Amino acid sequence: MTAELSGDLVGQRLDKALAVLFDELSRARLQALMAEGRVFRLDADGEPRPVTNGSAKAQAGDYLVVEPPPAPAIPQPEAIPLSVLYEDAHLIVVDKPAGMAVHPAPGSETGTLVNALLAHCGDSLSGVGGVARPGIVHRLDKETSGVMVAAKSDAAHRGLSALFATHDIDRMYVALVRGAPQPSSGTIETRLGRSPHDRKKMAVLKSGGREATTHYRVERTFGGDGAKPLAARVSCRLETGRTHQIRVHMASKGSPCLGDPIYGAGAPAAPVKAVLTETAFARQALHAALLGFVHPVTGQTLRFETPLPPDMAAVEAGLEAL
Repeated sequence: MTAELSGDLVGQRLDKALAVLFDELSRARLQALMAEGRVFRLDADGEPRPVTNGSAKAQAGDYLVVEPPPAPAIPQPEAIPLSVLYEDAHLIVVDKPAGMAVHPAPGSETGTLVNALLAHCGDSLSGVGGVARPGIVHRLDKETSGVMVAAKSDAAHRGLSALFATHDIDRMYVALVRGAPQPSSGTIETRLGRSPHDRKKMAVLKSGGREATTHYRVERTFGGDGAKPLAARVSCRLETGRTHQIRVHMASKGSPCLGDPIYGAGAPAAPVKAVLTETAFARQALHAALLGFVHPVTGQTLRFETPLPPDMAAVEAGLEAL
């Protein structure tokens, strides 16, 4: 790709000026391409002369960037069916099923969302950081279902990462919980980090960790009496997105997600336990129901909302009968 550098860009730091000129490439990516000898300035005869010093002052003229084909991704494509809610040249939005890990990891080396996206997107992946891979900018736990967005291009990856960093994303989850948090709506603000007692768990910390904020509202209660319901449906809007945030915050209010194997200490009331047994429900009852954001490339306002998956819907139906 070729572009003319002129005007206010002349005299600026070269890598910074080129990042403006070739706005689909990040500054870091351009620096890497310079180091590989793939960025050129055309001389008076139109001959390409390599430029390798990104800190040099930018000179006026035509510049050429030669991108190599994206390197093959290490995870292998797998033809796994996906529920695609939206897709364009820059990003894809899917409804991730429970039981699917996002990234390959020990114990989940295959069958992940990344494997599925590599197969589904194929040649439409322009590459993130020069590698033919989807850009994962947020995650859902393996056993949490719901809406996720992934980048297909560097530009979308940068833009989505910025939106998540500044919390300019509308995210709402639905949780089915034991009892009901009190008060019935509010904001939970804590610090979250690794538990000092179990490094595999996250915990509310008095110091250290990272700030975590969840806005919650009890949508309906099930069983018991008005003061002490047996279970509840709670909507949770994330202001931050820490690991296991909603699961830890609901547990900190004495209302862990039903079925949560890590944070659901203590058994639910017998009628609720019977519903979980009858429906063979064996995961945390948490679903990412809504995701809204401004498209980082087109500027279009996007909003996606999905209903509870069948397993959680069956649990809710059983709770309604209590």
